[in-house]
Amino acid sequence: MSIHDTVTSFQLPAPGERKEFPAGLWSKCESCGEVIYKRALQAHLGVCPSCGHYSPMTAWDRIAQLTDTGPKGFTETESSLQSLDPLKFAASSAYPVKLEEAQKATGLKEAVVTGKARLDGRRFALAVMDFRFMGASMGSVVGEKITRLTEWATKRELPLVIVTASGGARMQEGALSLMQMAKTAGALMRHDEAGLPLFIILTHPTTGGVTASFASLGDVILAEPHALVGFAGPRVVEQTVRQKLPENFQRSEYLLEHGFIDSIVERKELRNVLSRLLRDFEH
Repeated sequence: MSIHDTVTSFQLPAPGERKEFPAGLWSKCESCGEVIYKRALQAHLGVCPSCGHYSPMTAWDRIAQLTDTGPKGFTETESSLQSLDPLKFAASSAYPVKLEEAQKATGLKEAVVTGKARLDGRRFALAVMDFRFMGASMGSVVGEKITRLTEWATKRELPLVIVTASGGARMQEGALSLMQMAKTAGALMRHDEAGLPLFIILTHPTTGGVTASFASLGDVILAEPHALVGFAGPRVVEQTVRQKLPENFQRSEYLLEHGFIDSIVERKELRNVLSRLLRDFEH
């Protein structure tokens, strides 16, 4: 049955009759307000067919997009790692509660999924951040998982791909969170010294300590259209410098114009572009 057939199979209610539709079948575009059948949205990889607005992708949807099908396409690593509460943040110790809520809501243990991957048969290491998990904030486990994956890729002489999305450092872990910037950067330096490529894919939004560390260190840095990428958000910058910022400031189009990224790639083309990069940079 086609999407059109499925959509039109619902009969409109008669005048005065209230019709109840099954829950979870429809999604409303945040940009244009269009109500979209979820299967149609999935077929467009989360891009609104009416206005082209990019909805966030889950880590596992992104992994499916960027890897081969079958058991060899992706094997998760460090899946048991999860955050603790080393600082006993706040008197109410609310951090463990927030972690548990995020785990239940997303089905993830942490804000990044890492693993061994293949695309068109070529092996590489892949890390994908998921904004649904506490804004994909970078805590000690996020930094540790990316560092371990980088070291694994370096030892096996494999390319590394990181798909970023983050609201910044995880404040509940204080300095332990900020330390991940140096730790991940150090591991990536050793990966670079081994002559191995790092490909970064920036998605909306990528901010804070993630931008100030591994997200800016790629040999090739790609971005999705209209993605917000920066250290501090535009409003914070504007309030600090007390100046009106340029239009589209910190969006991927602005960053491409000013040389911060190498290319803007539409989501539907991302798989093919990544495959070509893996081929061209084959070790």
